[in-house]
Parts: sequence; C-alpha cells; structure tokens
Amino acid sequence: MKWYGIALAAISLYTVAARAQVTDQQGIDQLKNHQPQQALATFQQLLQANPNDVAINLYAADAALQLYQGQAAVQYAEKARQLDPNNWKVHTTLVVAYAIAGRTADRDAEREVLHKLHADPKAPDAMQSNGFLVDMFPVKQYRIEAIEFFQPLGKFHIYYRFIIRNQQGKRVWTISVESNDFDEKSWEQAHAQQAADGERQFQMVGESGNKHVDHRMYSGKPSYDSAKAQLLQIINAQTAPFPGETP
Repeated sequence: MKWYGIALAAISLYTVAARAQVTDQQGIDQLKNHQPQQALATFQQLLQANPNDVAINLYAADAALQLYQGQAAVQYAEKARQLDPNNWKVHTTLVVAYAIAGRTADRDAEREVLHKLHADPKAPDAMQSNGFLVDMFPVKQYRIEAIEFFQPLGKFHIYYRFIIRNQQGKRVWTISVESNDFDEKSWEQAHAQQAADGERQFQMVGESGNKHVDHRMYSGKPSYDSAKAQLLQIINAQTAPFPGETP
C-alpha cells in the first residue's frame, strides 16, 4: 500500500473512532451549556447510526429550537411522533416547532392535542402539568419563551406567561397575561356586547423579584396570538433596560 493509502486508511479509522465516541450525554451537556449548534451536530451524528431513536430525535429538535430552526425541529419532532405518537414530550416539542416554523394551523392542532391529553387519565404527565411551552422567539436582544396554561392560573387568572431572557439565558423579566374576576366584572358591565362575543379584559403585568409593573390593558378574546402581539408592542417600545436587567 502506498504511503497516502495508509494515511487515508488511518484518517478513516480515526473518523470512525471519533464518531463512536460521541454520546447522547455529550449533546445533553452541550444543550445545558448553551451550545445548541454543537449539540445539534452531536445528535445528528448519533441519528446517522440510529435514526429511530425517539429520545435523540427529540434532543435534536430541542437543539434546533434553541437555534430557531423551525423546519429542522419539525423534521425531528415529526419523526419522533411517527415512532411514539402518544408521547407527551413529542407533542410539547411539536407545538413549539410548528410555532417557530410559522405553521400556525399545525401549532393550534397540537395545542388541542395537549389540552386533550391534559384531561386524559391515561396521560399522567400531561394531567400533572399546569401548562406547556407554546412558542419561542427572539425580539431585539432578548429571547422569549411563551407558556400557555391549560386553565387560567391562580387568583389573578393567568392565561399566558412570557419569560424574557438575555442572550446568556438569564431571566430578566416576566410578563403575564391576566384577567382577574374583579376587573372583569366591572368591564363586562361597561362592555356587554363584547363580553357576549366572548371577549375579556386583560392586563399585561411585568415582574421580577419584588419589582412590579402594569404594562397595559387590552380587550379581546383569550387567544395566544393576541397576547403575543401585545407583548411585541411592549418590548419594541421598551427603551430602558427591564428592571430585572439592573442591579
């Protein structure tokens, strides 16, 4: 064998050995360390050897979501659904993947699936959850995570909660979409027709630690897209740092 043939063989053996050393724990650690690009590459390599691994497909989808690569996340999450259609984690991943990919109808279909699972005694993980991550998106220098609750949460009836993080992943502010009974009753008296049409009055309330800000009030139906539109207006109008960004 010529010397370059030996070299190529050595390189080939080294590549195979390197691939064999890649583990799912490496990818998980990369996700924990905010290295989604490296994590995605790790999980993609693992899937080449075992494309029907549900967990690895979900991890790959998670890494793609962290990069806002909606189509890639959909690809991996749909593969996981094909392999394990009743898996709660598959559906919680799919709903975000569809949201990031801009596939609103598919997103809403998955939201319905999650609500049905929440009421299903055969799905204990879903029944024990208060809500689920419905969307992730960047705005200005922030990374936003949107949570939808199955039922309005707590005494203030929180429908949605938006967690605002900086680029390092630190939570700097939270904005909740509330519709408490006290304000709602007085609003219904003044807006009888809107109330009859299924609309409510909502408050967008921001907080971090002991800091509290009433951002705005608006009327409408309790839809996620309306809440997101209001949130985008708040963040885009924000010129000073959020209270949670300052010491």
